[in-house]
Amino acid sequence: MDIAQIALFIVIIVLAILLLALGIQVFFILREFRKTVFKANKVLDNTNVITESVSSPLSSLSGLAAGIKTLAPILGVFKKFISKDKEDKDSGKKKND
Repeated sequence: MDIAQIALFIVIIVLAILLLALGIQVFFILREFRKTVFKANKVLDNTNVITESVSSPLSSLSGLAAGIKTLAPILGVFKKFISKDKEDKDSGKKKND
């Protein structure tokens, strides 16, 4: 074997070792990335649960507000009726005195 073949053989071995080390590093990086994606997915799932637990009482509260808006005109009618009865009673007492 001449010197060119020996040098080429050494270069190929060094490159193979470097590529093997690089491949191992890429494997570890991808494994860490996978763990990070799983953790992010858990955080998003928890965020979804929290959002749903907050939104359901708020929707109930909005339903209650809509009920109160519906009830307000009815209460207004009763208020007018009650105030009219009081006025009639007060005017009746004044006539008797």
